[in-house]
Amino acid sequence: MSAGTATAPGTILSPDGPEWVAEPGYLPYPDALAAMEARAAAIRAGGAGERIWLVEHPPTYTAGTSATPEGLTEARFPVFQAGRGGQWTYHGPGQRTAYVMLDLTRPHGTVAARDVRAYVHGLEEWVIRALDRFNVKGERREGRVGIWVADRASGTEAKIGAIGVRVTRWVSWHGIALNVDPDLSHFGGIVPCGIREHGVTSLHALGIPATMEEADSALMAAWGEVFG
Repeated sequence: MSAGTATAPGTILSPDGPEWVAEPGYLPYPDALAAMEARAAAIRAGGAGERIWLVEHPPTYTAGTSATPEGLTEARFPVFQAGRGGQWTYHGPGQRTAYVMLDLTRPHGTVAARDVRAYVHGLEEWVIRALDRFNVKGERREGRVGIWVADRASGTEAKIGAIGVRVTRWVSWHGIALNVDPDLSHFGGIVPCGIREHGVTSLHALGIPATMEEADSALMAAWGEVFG
């Protein structure tokens, strides 16, 4: 897909898992924060079910709880404090952000209850399995949260998926960001996730012209293999 096209809205109700919602258009980041916090509180209170919220944002830089001023090298776009773990992240058109709101007091597939480390590992595995559907080998790196793609011929690697979570009284919010076809130059205003020595990439940059709808389908198909 081109960076200027948004996925059409839709809600898919799964009898065996969370509700999936694709948000129309480009959602301002503060609106996403407010909606996630409200939904997490409702899940915690027993007044709402779990949700996977598929979103695209206008160009935005967000700071996690470990972000330092030096990580913002050029404030090209609006900057927001995210309240999630991690450092600096870019969100923008062509990037699928999936906000995951789950009740972690109970197990989800391979993810044990009340285990944040297992939950983050599960998110990584979810993205890896989604990428596998495009014949892309996503990999973990020790000491670096997120998903990486290696070019072994050149000895280089780049990040294709970011992960940042927050867990409030055992309800998760925030989630993952998968680069489908964002403008990769937009990452130049930050040090993504505090890592200077490696770049970022996307499905399109790897020569895979996936649409956002195809990325969503891959994420949905891979979900049950990890969290089902």
